[in-house]
Amino acid sequence: MEKKEQDKLLQLARKSIECAFTGDEYTIPETSLRRGAFVTLQKGERLRGCIGYLEGIEPLYAQIWDLAREAAFSDYRFPPLRRDELEFITIEISILTPPAPIDSLSEFIPGRDGIILTGQGRRAVFLPQVATETGWSTTELLEELSLKAGLDRNGWKSASFKTFQAEVFSESAL
Repeated sequence: MEKKEQDKLLQLARKSIECAFTGDEYTIPETSLRRGAFVTLQKGERLRGCIGYLEGIEPLYAQIWDLAREAAFSDYRFPPLRRDELEFITIEISILTPPAPIDSLSEFIPGRDGIILTGQGRRAVFLPQVATETGWSTTELLEELSLKAGLDRNGWKSASFKTFQAEVFSESAL
């Protein structure tokens, strides 16, 4: 994706949150492109919200518009974003490749691949950058992913996996 389009998506995500506070109307640009995507909000070095879809369920611009608002106001792990916090928020967008099943965890490359764990009727996902940002070993990452899915720490040992890659860009790189 070209830098110009990345910038446009980042501006759109911020505009979405701003319009939620102001009630202003905004026309979302049209596109037919559908891709899985996540919008992550950081406040300083801390996560402040992250919501996404593994597959494109609506055109990309509309999806980013919705995900930005969901990350700001509907991530159950955080209280809704306050207007006075917005200037301190950095927005990061991850555009995903389609997830593909893997036969062996040896195919998973932390830092390059995102990973989806499915087991015992539960599912959890880590974006590729989680491995790099946390510094976890592969085993630690899988244990944390198991816990995120609501399984015990060793739940990954009997789970199935899919991996994907992501094109990640953020306002901090503007």
